[in-house]
Amino acid sequence: MRAVVVGAGVSGLSTAAELLRAGHEVTLVSADPIAATTSYLAAAVWFPTAAGPPDQVNSWGTETFTHLEQLAEGSTPGVRMCESLALYRKQPGPVDWAHSVREFRPAQESELPPGYAAGLRFAVPLVEMPIFLPWLRNQVSAAGAHWVSRTIGELAEITDLTPDVVINCAGLRAGELVGDPTVHPIRGQIVRVTNPGLSRSVRDEAHPLGRAYAHPRATDCILGGTLEPHQWDTTPNPELTQSILRRCRDIAPQLDDCEIIETLVGLRPGRPNVRLELDHTTLPDTPVVHNYGHGGAGITIGYGCAREVAELVAAL
Repeated sequence: MRAVVVGAGVSGLSTAAELLRAGHEVTLVSADPIAATTSYLAAAVWFPTAAGPPDQVNSWGTETFTHLEQLAEGSTPGVRMCESLALYRKQPGPVDWAHSVREFRPAQESELPPGYAAGLRFAVPLVEMPIFLPWLRNQVSAAGAHWVSRTIGELAEITDLTPDVVINCAGLRAGELVGDPTVHPIRGQIVRVTNPGLSRSVRDEAHPLGRAYAHPRATDCILGGTLEPHQWDTTPNPELTQSILRRCRDIAPQLDDCEIIETLVGLRPGRPNVRLELDHTTLPDTPVVHNYGHGGAGITIGYGCAREVAELVAAL
């Protein structure tokens, strides 16, 4: 089939890769280069964040975890398995993602920073998006994808490409393209700093100052962060930068010696639940498969969603 994928973030590229693997002819339509996408800015450590519904997110997440783990084992650029530590100020109850990760166990007291009563140790994929996304784009291009640079206001504007099926992976703009008022931005501010020797990913989702995470990459660390729904401002907030530094130094004291490289803001595509479904009404003569609303879990569920899109297309 001739498939047109709208959007070239991690969801669009993953979907295009799966459709190409299934033998379809794929055209990617995007207004921006991949370096301008929200995906490119993402901290991109596997962890279910701001996405639903829970059962499907768990299923998509498990499938995506296995895929990313295989990429890491194959030395894919920008993808590796990372030791991780989730911190708690009191003993946590069961976590629904425990079955998906590797090497899951309670943290030992010696592994906890001051002020924490408990922690969970596990290993998950960490993806450096400035390395991985260009690799994925090149894989998609090498498999035969066509590229169209175009800004569109509605899906009907791509009918000149004569698609047999359209896949809406437009992220935050997906709602605008199809009149879905439930799509909204979830503002995320992160701080990129020098790595003072941190080797494992650390997080506290309930820090008193706001969620905190520190993810070590090859040459830097990503510190965060925020989940601010319905906020469109992409200007970095200096006070928030200092708050992020303070809370991340609580969870990883070695960050006392880090230096700020830059502060970045991205707008995640929020929605009460991911929309992944076949639609025969948006375009009168062409089926549309929607794949958007991944919130802060694009890297966590993106491949699983792409696989389901391919299955829906195969059934047409």
